[in-house]
Amino acid sequence: MDGLLLLGVGLLGLAVGVVLTLALRRVLQPHEPHPDPAEPELDEGTTAVLAALRSATVVVSVADGRVVRSSPEAHAFAVVRGDRVAHASVEELIAAVARDGTVRDADVELPRGPVGSGTVALALRVAPLGETHVLVLAEDRTEARRVEAIRRDFVVNVSHELKTPVGALSLLAETVEEAAGDPVAVRRFAGRIQTEATRLSALVHEIIELSRLQVVDALREAEPVDLGEVLSEAVDRARTKAVAREIAIDLGADPGVVVLGDRDLLVTAVRNLLDNAVAYSDAGTRVAVGTSVRREQGLVEVAVVDQGMGIPAEAQPRLFERFYRVDPARSRDTGGTGLGLSIVKHVATDHGGDVAVWSEPGRGSTFTIRLPVAHVPGDDPQDVTDTSTDEGARR
Repeated sequence: MDGLLLLGVGLLGLAVGVVLTLALRRVLQPHEPHPDPAEPELDEGTTAVLAALRSATVVVSVADGRVVRSSPEAHAFAVVRGDRVAHASVEELIAAVARDGTVRDADVELPRGPVGSGTVALALRVAPLGETHVLVLAEDRTEARRVEAIRRDFVVNVSHELKTPVGALSLLAETVEEAAGDPVAVRRFAGRIQTEATRLSALVHEIIELSRLQVVDALREAEPVDLGEVLSEAVDRARTKAVAREIAIDLGADPGVVVLGDRDLLVTAVRNLLDNAVAYSDAGTRVAVGTSVRREQGLVEVAVVDQGMGIPAEAQPRLFERFYRVDPARSRDTGGTGLGLSIVKHVATDHGGDVAVWSEPGRGSTFTIRLPVAHVPGDDPQDVTDTSTDEGARR
């Protein structure tokens, strides 16, 4: 009897243990959310289509406005935060579509984040997705807006810049006509006409050059270019203006240094820097242009150094903007168009390089173009000489 009693107690304990184990498993096992019968899940076909779209996508529940699906781009554009649409203007569009089922399009500009002034421009299309969801498609138009603003500003600036010489030519022509009986006055005004015509020609030429740079890829049909020959040609073209202003140009370049690109564009860039240095230097000073090979960086630097008036620190960040002039009055006197340095920046960028400036008022300026070097004579680094000196020695 005692044995049977013990056996019965053991079986009872085992049964209780099994029951408790099953109960604990049921309690500890995570619960799967039960789909709301009033809000069916998106079917696999719809999900696959949404995943293939290039637009940022957001699917919102009509019942409670909760975001049930969103692409990474939607979060990157800050359309969605957590499980909610982040902006009231987008929520209003969703509510309107949920109400009447009509597809709506809108262009919106939204903050990039909860802080800061950055914005993102989006083209939205909001459409019903069945009876229980609303689909939001967002296309980023920020870059297109930026390009359009640049184009619009460029057209406005060009129009303004062209008005000055064209208006001056018209006025001078009328003055010459009225002074037909005064040979001295006619010669004086004819000289002014020639000056304005030259300025207008230079402006049109640089506008065309800048427009060409924006559509031509300098490296698409790149050729080996001897940089020493580029500097020699640029100096020859700039020498006439320099002689007229009694300014000497010194040339020092590593022989045989080769870069890949467009020879004519490189000559234009260096010549623009030389013309700029000459225009802003005083008579009796010198302008120097030379190269430095930075073998360890795979770069060659072209530096144009002048002893001119220098550039204020606050003006330097804007030097390479189109039509920007530090001293508009002096630019008019020297015939500057305000496009030369912008062209230099485009040429350097298109060749895989950059351009920088060092300047202090009263100490002159140094403009440096850096370009990837394709070939340097001599395999031994000791064979490569550095024809330029450091900034302190140059000064």
